[in-house]
Amino acid sequence: MGEQAPHEIDYRWIDDQDEFEAIIDELVEVPRYALDTEFHRERTYYPKLALVQVAWQRADGSGQESVLIDPLAVDVAGFARLFSTEALCVIHAAQQDLDVLTHAVGSVPARMFDTQLAGGFVGYGTPSLVSLLQGEIGITPAKGDRLTDWLRRPLTEAQKQYAAADVEYLLEVHDLLLAKLEERGRVTWAEAACEELRTKPVSGAAPEDAWLKLKDSRSMRPKGRAVAQAVAAWRERRAMRTDIPVRQVLPDLAILGISQRAPSSLKELKQARGVDDRHTRGGIADEILEAVKAGREAEPPEAPRSSDDLDRNLRPAITLISAWVGQLARDEKIDNVLLATRADIVALLRDDDDARLASGWRAEMLGDGIKQLVSGKAGLTFDPEGRLKLMPV
Repeated sequence: MGEQAPHEIDYRWIDDQDEFEAIIDELVEVPRYALDTEFHRERTYYPKLALVQVAWQRADGSGQESVLIDPLAVDVAGFARLFSTEALCVIHAAQQDLDVLTHAVGSVPARMFDTQLAGGFVGYGTPSLVSLLQGEIGITPAKGDRLTDWLRRPLTEAQKQYAAADVEYLLEVHDLLLAKLEERGRVTWAEAACEELRTKPVSGAAPEDAWLKLKDSRSMRPKGRAVAQAVAAWRERRAMRTDIPVRQVLPDLAILGISQRAPSSLKELKQARGVDDRHTRGGIADEILEAVKAGREAEPPEAPRSSDDLDRNLRPAITLISAWVGQLARDEKIDNVLLATRADIVALLRDDDDARLASGWRAEMLGDGIKQLVSGKAGLTFDPEGRLKLMPV
C-alpha cells in the first residue's frame, strides 16, 4: 500500500449550546462514533478540557460528519446522554481521555473500543495513532505542535485540522482492526481489555491509597506508613479542593520526612526534611499536623506487596516465566504488556485474589504453561531458529 497524503478535513466548529444539543440528539441514534479530547493539567489537579472532537457516519449514508466542540463555550455535560446509550465509542489511548471525561461530563461511554489496545492484539506494540494510520490505511497525518496551547482562543486552522485528524480515520481503523481480531478469534480478548480500562479508577478516586505512589512506600515502618497514608490523603484532598497539582501542595520528600518524624508541634514540623516556609505558615501547618495526629492514632496499612513477598523457592520462576511469556507474545503477535507484566506474574505466583493471569483469556494462553514450569513438569529449550519452546520434562 502506497502512502497517502492526508486530505483537508471538513469539520464544523461548535460553540453554541443549541447546536451542541442537536449534535447529541443525532449521536444518540448512531451505532458508533469516534471521539478524542485535548486538555491541559500541568497547573491543575483536574485535567482542564480544552476541545472535544467527534466523528460519525451520517444516518442517510451520505458520508462522515466531523465536529470540534468548544467546551469553553458550551456545557459538555450533555455528553452524558450519549454515554448512557449502547453506541460504541471508538477512541485511541483512552486512559487520560476517560479521566478528563469523568471530571468534565460526570460519566464515560458505556461501551468503548480502544484502537491502541486492539492494535496490541494484532501485532502492534502499544501503537501510537500515527503508527496505526500508517500501518492500516497508509496515511501519515500532519505533525502538530506537541506543546500547543489548546485553551487559547481562537485556535488556528492548523490546530483545528490537527485535532480533527485525531478522529477522522478512527472508524475506518476500527473496521480494519475488528476484521483482524475476528480472523484471529480475539474480539472478546480486545473487548475484555477495553472494559478493564474503561472501568479503571481515575484520579482522585481513592485519596487513602495516594501514599502507595510514594517512591519509598514499601520500605516504611508501620507507624511511618500510617502517617504517610494520612498526610498523603490530606494532600490529595487539598489538591482536589484547590485544583492544583499535588506536589504544589506538598512535595513527596516532605511526606517522607514527616512520616519519619511524625511531628506533633510546629517546631518539629519545620525540622522535617522537605518542609519549607510555605508549609509552616497559617492554616496549612495546622492541617498537616492534624493529619499527622490522625496517622499516629490510626491502624497502619499493610505494606505494598512485591516480589519480595513471594516464596523464595518461586522467585527464580519469575525470570523463567517472563522469558517464556515474551517469546509467546512474539509468536502470537500480542503486545507483551497486554499479555503479562512482571507484576502480573508475581500476583499469580502469590495467588492474589485479583491476579489477572488467573482468569479470562490470559489464563487460557498462559495458565497451564506457567503451572507446568512452576511444578517442574516442563522446561524451556531453544528450537533451531533460536526461539524459546516449552518442553515436557
